[in-house]
Amino acid sequence: MEFAIVAPVFLALVFSILEAGWYFFVTSSVETATTNAARLIRTGQAQSSDMSRDAFFNEICRVVDQFGACDDKLTIDISSFSSFGELAADLSDPVCRDKDDPSIEGAQFDKNSYGGQRDIVRVRVCFLYKPINPGLGMNLRQTDHGGRKIISVNIFRNEPFGGAQNDQ
Repeated sequence: MEFAIVAPVFLALVFSILEAGWYFFVTSSVETATTNAARLIRTGQAQSSDMSRDAFFNEICRVVDQFGACDDKLTIDISSFSSFGELAADLSDPVCRDKDDPSIEGAQFDKNSYGGQRDIVRVRVCFLYKPINPGLGMNLRQTDHGGRKIISVNIFRNEPFGGAQNDQ
């Protein structure tokens, strides 16, 4: 009798802990994939190898595709800025691909967005994932289709890659 009273509360607690752990695991994976891919831009590897949009998209996708198909869950936005003031003036929200708006492409940038030497670059990644148990765990905002948004942002100044270095 006592077990019947305590068991539902205990199981709800256990599943909530598992859901929180899963959320932090997915978030950590998206952050790591974003940081590693952004490093290709920061060091000039993306520019010198003429990395395409699809190749950059796949660089992040190969890490996060274990949580769901990238084709309808991953959105990448890259922008370059000439000054931090210009970056601060850009108050646009991150764009996330969702079934609510199928017109949104996964790669919201072109190769010119990688910037040149010493340019300021912002890489924003949005990944939608399905929770293991949406009824329990963290009460985060969900899309209309039950997905949760994980947004990772990296802002950096490109290194002086390639030829002569600029002193600024």
